[in-house]
Amino acid sequence: MSYKNLVFPKDSVFLVTGGAGFIGSNLCEAILNMGYKVKCLDNLSTGKQENVDLFINHPNYTFIKGDIRDLETCLEATKGVDYVLNQAAWGSVPRSIEMPLLYEEINIRGTLNMLEASRQNGVKKFVYASSSSVYGDEPNLPKKEGREGNLLSPYALTKRVDEEYAKLYKKLYGLDTYGLRYFNVFGRRQNPEGMYAAVLPKFIKLLLNGEQPTINGDGKQSRDFTYIDNVIEANLKACLASSEAAGEAFNVAYGGREYLIDIYYYLTNALGVDIEPNFGPDRKGDIKHSNADISKAKELLGYDPEYSFKDGIELAIEWYRKNL
Repeated sequence: MSYKNLVFPKDSVFLVTGGAGFIGSNLCEAILNMGYKVKCLDNLSTGKQENVDLFINHPNYTFIKGDIRDLETCLEATKGVDYVLNQAAWGSVPRSIEMPLLYEEINIRGTLNMLEASRQNGVKKFVYASSSSVYGDEPNLPKKEGREGNLLSPYALTKRVDEEYAKLYKKLYGLDTYGLRYFNVFGRRQNPEGMYAAVLPKFIKLLLNGEQPTINGDGKQSRDFTYIDNVIEANLKACLASSEAAGEAFNVAYGGREYLIDIYYYLTNALGVDIEPNFGPDRKGDIKHSNADISKAKELLGYDPEYSFKDGIELAIEWYRKNL
């Protein structure tokens, strides 16, 4: 069932932190289209003003420029809120290796502030972004919750700590928390700019401009690429999940596996260009292969992803052609 058919109580209010970012702005849009109220909290450090401007005149949308590192801001933002979708974080494994202290401040302290504010203001459900990076060096595929290895980056550590805090907030305070371990999300409005940009929009932009992309490593690494609409579905279904499923973390992916080199040639073919890639060194802290077992999310959240990699990449290419 598509998330568009989900029904919440009539006057439901959602708070999306990081709502000016890629995933956050898509969540805001989906919720507004369903007829509910959205508060967007973002400090615009990685989110974009243009993702706020899209909705700023919508009667059900409120933008709060603020930082999750400030508890007072979090307390103010969560007043009158039923559901928190906590997407605010700094991403990128390599950048976290360069800036571990900043990642601790934003991803751990910021999330803890949001948990505490949600507890104090009686939020019904707290859904938050975790990451497939928490699996670390655990070699088995598919990745399954409860079978994690040694962490490989500060980013992965921050997400693991968030999961432990969320589990405690369920146990100690009864706050229903749901962690979503995202696997390589892609789709409309994902930023192709900068040295830490995600691989798919970066490749698409360079190829559309006739430039040569660089693949880190040999291209034989594999990823469970997950279209944005599947992620929206997981967030909204978590808001409707039972309390018995709270305090847990769930894989959010399609459950497939694509090799980077295959994707590269798929893109050149789809975009009608003939450009060979450049190969660079492996990225520090990267996991070689990722592929998700999504049975737990299916069973406990009713998650049933609609978009395969192929469906999603066609839609993404179409969006980038029009918007780049």
